[in-house]
Amino acid sequence: MNISVTPPNSFAPDGEDMKRALRRLAGGVSVVTTGSGDRRTGATVTSAQSFSVAPPVMTVSLNRGSSAWRELRETGVFCINALSESQRFVAERFSGQGGIQGPARYEGAEWTTLATGAPALIHALFAADCEVEEIVERHSHALIFGRVRALRIGSGAPLIYAEGSYGSFV
Repeated sequence: MNISVTPPNSFAPDGEDMKRALRRLAGGVSVVTTGSGDRRTGATVTSAQSFSVAPPVMTVSLNRGSSAWRELRETGVFCINALSESQRFVAERFSGQGGIQGPARYEGAEWTTLATGAPALIHALFAADCEVEEIVERHSHALIFGRVRALRIGSGAPLIYAEGSYGSFV
């Protein structure tokens, strides 16, 4: 006999419920950077991932209200900088803690550029320098597909984010 029972703690979620649930999902921390000069900006994300290795394509999801989204859409280039456990301060700066915005987010770390001209963190676990291939806009966010034009590989242990805190996987 099949009986359908609503599981305990099951409900129709709103945005805050989704944020609370997704905090339980551990993810690697990256900083997405774009722009140049006084227009440099970026955002801390846990949504960066590989989409394809041949050809090399990365994806990242950005809030369409963010300065990083606006600049990325205008320039058509971005860099995904995967952070190491020693780069928590970079994640905090690019998350906007303390009201830090624009080029001020880049202070305290060493940066360069690769093929596209998007800022690349010199000591990142890896920096995937991308050119926008496709954008899918839905609801509050955009899913950006980026063809990797240059790759820089570093070393270290990844910075992880879960339950509202940064940590590492050792």
